[in-house]
Amino acid sequence: MKPSACEYLAPDTCEEAVRALAEHGEEAAVLAGGQSLIPMMNLRIAAPGVLIDIMGIEELDVIRSEGGWIEIGAGVRMTRAEREIQAPLLAKALRHVGHEAIRNCGTLCGSVAHADPAAEVPAVLLALGGEVVLQSVRGRRAVAADEFFQSYFTTAREPDELVVAIRIPATPATPATPATPATPATPAIPATPAIPAAAPRVAFLEVTPRLGSCTGEFATVAVAASAELDGAGRFAHVSLAFAGVAERAVRARGAEALLTGAEPTADVLAAAARSAADAVDPPGDVHAGPEYRRHLVGVLTRRALVELAA
Repeated sequence: MKPSACEYLAPDTCEEAVRALAEHGEEAAVLAGGQSLIPMMNLRIAAPGVLIDIMGIEELDVIRSEGGWIEIGAGVRMTRAEREIQAPLLAKALRHVGHEAIRNCGTLCGSVAHADPAAEVPAVLLALGGEVVLQSVRGRRAVAADEFFQSYFTTAREPDELVVAIRIPATPATPATPATPATPATPAIPATPAIPAAAPRVAFLEVTPRLGSCTGEFATVAVAASAELDGAGRFAHVSLAFAGVAERAVRARGAEALLTGAEPTADVLAAAARSAADAVDPPGDVHAGPEYRRHLVGVLTRRALVELAA
């Protein structure tokens, strides 16, 4: 099938894009990669009256580091993000997103705005404590990922707002990008390089309907995990987020609390895995029933924690 007729707009600036959203509101749809929207339009699941293509806006095709955040513009495609951003958890997750052709076209912000509960990027953004930056004619605002995702394909974005970027915390291993190029002076004596702080440990595990790890399918269940260990080898901080287990990406807060301050013994990891599994009430569909998904949560959580503690 082919999409129904609609008006096509290709603004050159964010200001033009948000003015178009303000004018057309819920009648409009934003094209940012199109790997979800275009198939939905072809199947007549979505039939916007106005299509606003933001991929020609240069100011959205940017990656910058400042103020302790890495900001990824709405025009940045997944392949570029995986290649250029020093964010290990994001890089691991992106290898599970679709096929290479999908990642060459799709954008991170497009996946976040679409808010499919089985998608990998929303779970990563949630695990990292990221933010979504929204712009309208009324101004800009940043919304925490945990508040942005609300339900199936439903977010905190208002009809006149454009997702212009997502932000994730910069890790100690991620150098800040200077505002202007700097020309360092040549030292008389070579300086001793500083020892960087240890970056958080990360793990991303996923099971798909055909039990593959990179089959191009959405996750039956996926876990995005991050942890920091203190000098004694205890968990100083743990973050566990899941895709495919609820109407939106979710955090395993109870399991995180059990792990914080604890030594990563087999009993502790098993208890955290049970806590994560008991806390979810997954949906069932043609690919998996609720009990199977709950079982996968426990298995993947334990495996992820073993990887973090290794």
